Amino acid sequence: MVRPTCVDILDTTLRDGLQIEEAIVPTDVKVALAEKLIGSGLKHIEVGSFVNPKKVPQMADTDELLHRLAPHEADGVEFFTLVFNLKGAERAVDAGAKNIKLVLSASEGHSEANSDASIAEASDRLMDAAVYARDHGLRFDITTAVSFICPFDGITEPGHLVEVLRPFVEAGAHGVGVADTIGNANPSLVRRNTQAVLDAFPDKPVNLHLHDTYNFGMANVAAALDLGISNFDAAMGGLGGCPFAPGAAGNIGTDDLVHLLHREGVATGVDVDALTEVREPLIAAVGHPLTSSLSDIPATPAAFDPLFATASARG
Repeated sequence: MVRPTCVDILDTTLRDGLQIEEAIVPTDVKVALAEKLIGSGLKHIEVGSFVNPKKVPQMADTDELLHRLAPHEADGVEFFTLVFNLKGAERAVDAGAKNIKLVLSASEGHSEANSDASIAEASDRLMDAAVYARDHGLRFDITTAVSFICPFDGITEPGHLVEVLRPFVEAGAHGVGVADTIGNANPSLVRRNTQAVLDAFPDKPVNLHLHDTYNFGMANVAAALDLGISNFDAAMGGLGGCPFAPGAAGNIGTDDLVHLLHREGVATGVDVDALTEVREPLIAAVGHPLTSSLSDIPATPAAFDPLFATASARG
């Protein structure tokens, strides 16, 4: 498999990055953060989730955020939201969402902890949301949590992973995502399970969602690049985590990911130095330091993205 020359990044700072923070970040601050992310060249941004606001108050303003950011769609920016059930899909449609992401656990232990349901029960519930979204003209993607290792059930077998995803692919999912929810996967395991998904669904774009608990994140990115993966999730400064996955740390940092890709000669369309403008307001919003490598040190001159440079030159 040939490595991609260009990668698309879905920045999840405003959703995965903020959902477990104690601070409730005001909508005005979220809008300002989103606009700085957009200003760096990011074209795909996950802005929130349609969940019970009493349980996840950090996401209570997702509909308003979509409305306020909608003018950026004219410039080719796409916004994504997370949905867990039919009610969430209905709210997404009412809010004018165009792209939603659905997440289903790939292990029984995590499914019970995360959704208080078996995989089969959670899948049926999520399918109602998928069908409703599809029938109302929304694009939906399906992602499996604990796609490699589960904190309760251990290693996820590739054949099982594929079968959990299959009903949603058959229902019309645009893309397929595999998530290392606890950040414990190693490159060999990432290659094994991701390759199984690629082989099973060769016509679907495959997205990788990585956490960085044991500092394997960038090694896993490199392994995925060797498989031809060209879609990655990341959150600025390494924010994020899963409250239902014991020991899970934050996401791989958007800033670190862009830096690595550019050093590997892979274009992203993102100005890694412009991302530095997100750091201080993000730290102020969450009230604690960030953890990505580039949170403390600048990118080197070698971090050069020919795609961004060409676009900048055109003006």
